[in-house]
Amino acid sequence: MNPPVGIVLVSHSHRLAEGLRDLLAQLVPDTLPLATAGGTEDGGIGTSHDLVAAAVRRADGGAGVVVIPDLGSAVLTARTVLADLDRPQAVLVDAPFVEGAVAAAMTASAGAGLAEVVAAAHAARGADKF
Repeated sequence: MNPPVGIVLVSHSHRLAEGLRDLLAQLVPDTLPLATAGGTEDGGIGTSHDLVAAAVRRADGGAGVVVIPDLGSAVLTARTVLADLDRPQAVLVDAPFVEGAVAAAMTASAGAGLAEVVAAAHAARGADKF
């Protein structure tokens, strides 16, 4: 069996990233590589190149990694990390943070490949909540 696609949650807040990881852990098997990079090294609000890079490495089991940022500078930090790491199988996805992460994790846990996981996260943008 192929390894699952990994998911990285990049947030300005450690608590926000960990809370979303906790939610996803209730929905998908614990074999799905879920990594977070929330806040700064000193526990502050912001994003950290080093934390994002470490999270991408932790989530990379060989099938690719989907990186989902919350907003603004998290996108810039993740983009820089992916360029520095030169991992073509790591994809930065423009998706709603919660809905995109849920869609990506559910799809990855079903054994889908990287392109399908990326598409599922993207499709979450158009999902009706009501």
